[in-house]
Amino acid sequence: MSKEQQNKDEIFAEKMAPSDFVFDEKVAAVFDDMVNRSIPGYATILSMIGVMADRYYQAGTDIYDLGCSLGGASYAIAEQLSARDYSIRAIDNSEAMITRLQQRLSEDHTLRIDCRCEDILDTEIENASIVVLNFTLQFIPRERRQALIDAIYKGLTPGGILLISEKILLPDPELNELLIDLYHKFKESRGYSKLEISQKRTALENVLLPETLDAHRRRFCDSGFRASDVWFQCFNFASMIAFK
Repeated sequence: MSKEQQNKDEIFAEKMAPSDFVFDEKVAAVFDDMVNRSIPGYATILSMIGVMADRYYQAGTDIYDLGCSLGGASYAIAEQLSARDYSIRAIDNSEAMITRLQQRLSEDHTLRIDCRCEDILDTEIENASIVVLNFTLQFIPRERRQALIDAIYKGLTPGGILLISEKILLPDPELNELLIDLYHKFKESRGYSKLEISQKRTALENVLLPETLDAHRRRFCDSGFRASDVWFQCFNFASMIAFK
C-alpha cells in the first residue's frame, strides 16, 4: 500500500462554512481511507465485484468502470482476471482522481486498465460484457439517470451484466431514519466525530441524491434488463446486479 493510500480523512474535522462536496485533490488524497471508513462492507463489495466479473466476463469484450475514482473496482476485477486477456476502461470526470489513478497504474504495467478523465454521460459504451457503477449513479442528476442506464444496456453484449452500488432510501420513513441512525453509529465506530458526520452530511445534501431500490428496479426494467436484484446490503447501502 502506498503512502497516499494511508492518508487519513480529516477533511471535515474542523468547523467550516457549508459548501457542496466535490471530488477535488483534497478528497482524492484521502479517498481510500474515506470510503473504507464511510461505506459499510466496502472491501467486500469490491472483492465480490471481482468475483462476479470473473464469472460473467466474455472473451473479446470490454469492461467499463464508470465513475472509477481511484480504480478500486478496476483493480479488484484485474486481480480476478489476471490470467485472462481482459480490457478495462476506467472513467471518471474528476481530474484529481484520474491523475492519481494514472500514477498508480504507471507502477504496474501488467494491468490492462485504460483510464481517462471524461463525463460518463458522454462515454460511448460498446461491446461490454460488464459495466460497473460503484456508488456513481447517486451523483448523477436524477433526470439523466435513465438515459445513462439506457446507454449501458445498449452497449452491453447479450448475457452482459451491470453491477451497481448505491446509497438508498427506504420507503418507510421510520425504517429509513433507523438505518440512517445506525449508519451514523457505524461511522462513529470507525473514528469519525459527530461534527465530521454532520458537516459531511450537509456537504452531500445537494450532491448525493439517493433513491429507493424499487426506483432502481423500475429503471433497469424500463431499459430492457431481463432481471435484477440485490446481492449485498448493509444499512442504507446496497449493491445490485442487472442482467441483459
